[in-house]
Formats: sequence, C-alpha cells, structure tokens
Amino acid sequence: MATGFVRPARPEDAGEIARIQLSTWRTAYRKVLPARALDRLDEAWIAEQWRAAIEAPPSARHRVLVAFEQAETTYLVGFAASGPADEQALAPDEPPLGADVAAFTDLLVEPRWGRRGHGSRLLAASVDLWREDTLATAVAWVYDGDPATRKFLGSAGWEPDGATRALDVDDQLIPQHRLHTSL
Repeated sequence: MATGFVRPARPEDAGEIARIQLSTWRTAYRKVLPARALDRLDEAWIAEQWRAAIEAPPSARHRVLVAFEQAETTYLVGFAASGPADEQALAPDEPPLGADVAAFTDLLVEPRWGRRGHGSRLLAASVDLWREDTLATAVAWVYDGDPATRKFLGSAGWEPDGATRALDVDDQLIPQHRLHTSL
C-alpha cells in the first residue's frame, strides 16, 4: 500500500482538484458521459467553483478533503466533497432526507493513482468527520456505468437504497443509483 495522507483542502488546492476531476471524468467516465460534454468543460471555471467551496462552504459540515501520495515528491491525487444531504441528494419527487444524513458530492482518485489506498483514506476521513457531526447515515449517487465505484463503496458496506435518477447531459439521460450506509 502506498504511503499517503488526507487533509482538509486549502484554496491553493483548487486548481489540482479541478485537474483531477477533469482527468478522472475524461478517463474513467469516457464511456458514461457524452464526449462533447466532457470536451466543453472549462478547467479554470471548475477550479474557481472548488476555490469557492473551500473558502466559503455553505456550513461547517460541508467539507472538501484532499488525498496525497508521498514518495520522493508529494502529489495531490484525489479528493472528496461532502456535506449534509440536500436537494442534490434526492431522487425525483423524493421528500427531504433527514437532518442526520450526509451526502458525498464527489469522491475521486485520479486513475493513475488508483488502488493505492487513497480512496479508502478519503472515505475513512469523511466517515470520521460525519460521526463527529453526529450524522447517522450517508448517501452517494453512482453512475450505472461505473461498477468500480459501486464495488469500492460496496466493499465498505454501502448498499443500494432503491433510489434512482437520470441526469440529463447534452440530451442524454445518464442513469444513477443511490447507495447508503449507516455510520
């Protein structure tokens, strides 16, 4: 297993987070998301969105964490973003989830750094923080065409809760399933 660590994101990490997000989406999700949508993504704009999320989160329970690989040089290799479940965590026409529910918005490790424990460290650090916040359950949406994430979260005890939705990306519906776990 690689040597690495997780820490809260800092504003200066926003550019690397955006780079990792785009790299991961363009590699791991190239068969899931429309190529034309991936090609139009603006890395600078995404970095500014991450900078804003880090500098001014909606609440103290909204967090962005970053994972690092340690070798001769230290590399930022992944990130996780989560907070209390809001309308983005809901299936269509679903009532709000409880105040004790956390939701991942992102959990990504750049593919070239995969299978080195970084995703597990990000997941464990997120769970620790959710427990500190007295959250009882967590949810995450997974693309139907992303068996790797479903398998990763499943190995940590996450299970489908029956909720489904489809994201409209460039007039293409991308199916998702929601997973949940008790904390």
